[in-house]
Amino acid sequence: MNCAEVIHILEQQAAERYACDWDNVGLLAGSRNKEIKKIYIALDATDEVVQEAADAGADMLLTHHPLIFGGLRRVTEDDFIGRRLMKIIRADMAYYAMHTNFDVMGMADLAAGMLGLKETEPLEVTCEKDGVPQGIGRIGMLEGTMPLSECCRRVKEAFGISRVKVFGTLSGKVKRAAICPGSGKDNLEDAILKGADVYITGDIGHHAGIDAKARGMAVIDAGHYGIERIFVPYMKGYLEEQIEGITVVTRAHEEPFAIV
Repeated sequence: MNCAEVIHILEQQAAERYACDWDNVGLLAGSRNKEIKKIYIALDATDEVVQEAADAGADMLLTHHPLIFGGLRRVTEDDFIGRRLMKIIRADMAYYAMHTNFDVMGMADLAAGMLGLKETEPLEVTCEKDGVPQGIGRIGMLEGTMPLSECCRRVKEAFGISRVKVFGTLSGKVKRAAICPGSGKDNLEDAILKGADVYITGDIGHHAGIDAKARGMAVIDAGHYGIERIFVPYMKGYLEEQIEGITVVTRAHEEPFAIV
């Protein structure tokens, strides 16, 4: 199966047209005619990931976050993006990114389902599919009213997270929950306006967190990586189900930071 055929299968999961207009998704390096037998999947195209994919003999590197966001004026070894791109090209790999298109058409429902949310709707509507609103994040109802501390426990259990940062009263009751994997600061206001008791996301700063608490909404910050890493096992399962005989290698779970 060549790269173009693999892309067609990826598009069935999350077509590029569902990405936000500021994003950069799709085939970012390589040939659409490249024969694909082995795919390496990771959240980010770090130096370690690119090297591991090359060492594994991968024909395609698939990541959630795109290595290229803004316009490039040159590709050289003078900067880290150029060095990674050159290594990808030298290894004869195709490089494909599924970012906000997957957030809209995969990540949001997947995360909400893992948390057990019911009666869900998009937190921010960005598009439609077959007349049905789609978008970033989800808001819905937890299985029942529970203390914020119990909701924290469920978030940690659902996503395999050892710790979360919380803005709110741990004994306070929550039932209506919003979730936005990755960086959710831009959708905090949406969660408040839609009546969320608790907002589960990542990258929430000090002022945003205490202001949300003052306005009656708790925030559980599970980290940018903490929830979005579900992209890796999900896409592995999807590709193995869709493509017979494909070999899929995944980046081992490893938080990209340490707390000392």
